[in-house]
Amino acid sequence: MSKNKLALLEYLEGFISENRKKRFMDVLKNRTNHFTIAIEDVYQLHNTSAVMRSCEVFGIQNLHVIEQRYGKEIDKKIAMGAEKWVDITTYDTRKACVKKLKEAGYQIIATTPHNESCMLDKFDITKKSAIFFGTEIDGLSDEVMQQADGFIKIPMVGFTESLNVSVSAALVIQDITNRLRQSEINWQLTEDEILEKRIDWARKSIKNLESVESRFNS
Repeated sequence: MSKNKLALLEYLEGFISENRKKRFMDVLKNRTNHFTIAIEDVYQLHNTSAVMRSCEVFGIQNLHVIEQRYGKEIDKKIAMGAEKWVDITTYDTRKACVKKLKEAGYQIIATTPHNESCMLDKFDITKKSAIFFGTEIDGLSDEVMQQADGFIKIPMVGFTESLNVSVSAALVIQDITNRLRQSEINWQLTEDEILEKRIDWARKSIKNLESVESRFNS
């Protein structure tokens, strides 16, 4: 850990309450980068915001958003503040997103009901995985499907073959994170990752941050 960053954290946390500091640590204990979520060209903005909210609620720290066709901002009314606590990376192309995630050591897992996909409850959680979601009408693009290392689907027993993307994401994220926390896998954030998030979250909790940090740097 950087001594400068530790000193900055100590300084910033002097401006927030003990209860808030404890809350940060309690939440960070359940955060993970073992899984990450990617959504592709979801036209309805509230769905993107709802997926982000599910990531935050169930402990996924990073969300990747491909905006090749629809470039929009997050709907904060739907996200309910989740945009402050989840790290969002946006991409202009599918290729850039897949490339970055593979370089980070993630296998690409596509959600689709239309092939010989692995059932969600049988999905192997031991590997670092980026779970991709598309629209309920079109699903994921051929480009993503061709780059996928595996496929999963949610068991369905009705006539309807698809769920709203935000519902699908919530079901998948809840299942895999719940199983992850019950496993022996080393899934938690590293000490350096926790330090970075504590600094980030402290900054987001301080009014007049620019003035506060200028005093630290002076």
